[in-house]
Amino acid sequence: MNFNIDYFLSVFPQILPYLPVTLFISIVSIIFAIVLGLAIALVRNNNIVIVDSIFSLFISLFRGIPSVVLLFIIYYGLPQIFPVLKQMGATTADIICFSLKYSAYLAEIFRAGLASVDIGQKEAGLTSGLSIFQVYRGIILPQAMINALPNTGNMFISLLKDSSVAFFVGVQELLAAGKMLTANSFLYFETYLAVGIVYWLTVVAYSWIQKQLERKLTKPYHR
Repeated sequence: MNFNIDYFLSVFPQILPYLPVTLFISIVSIIFAIVLGLAIALVRNNNIVIVDSIFSLFISLFRGIPSVVLLFIIYYGLPQIFPVLKQMGATTADIICFSLKYSAYLAEIFRAGLASVDIGQKEAGLTSGLSIFQVYRGIILPQAMINALPNTGNMFISLLKDSSVAFFVGVQELLAAGKMLTANSFLYFETYLAVGIVYWLTVVAYSWIQKQLERKLTKPYHR
């Protein structure tokens, strides 16, 4: 096996400067996805048939379209229909793509989290004189979000890896950095192995942070 260890080690300092771009796209996208997904889950929780049907279609659509296809639709397709979008940058298109796609997944996760809270707590809160807003803010949402945290974290990990498709519209992130290096070196295995390791270590670091957060938030429930 002809493995160039010196080149392999030299790849890391060359691709690490592109990690913040990957993190920026992933973090901003998951924030928007959480907000949109939670809004959808709360609206669907009211069981309005027409509204529920519309959001069911939304969820099915964005969960069913591959990320790279959705990205091409947003970046290349929409500007043909709406000329004002021709000024849209590639990073913006990435964030819109991932925000929509992952909000569809998170909407179902949050809906399950809301359903996991005993309905009696909502009724008790309303009976005690709290408004519906106060009941959700102080009683239901804190519990629902803790229950949804593990799956939400898994969605962020998926988004972090999925962000590599940003390369297809010219965003200079980790995969793009690897691609540029292979264009000069032709050492594909060493380069992409290094890229894969950076992704893996990033996921490991985030998983540790999530585990600490889960432990802290669930501590009051442990004896």
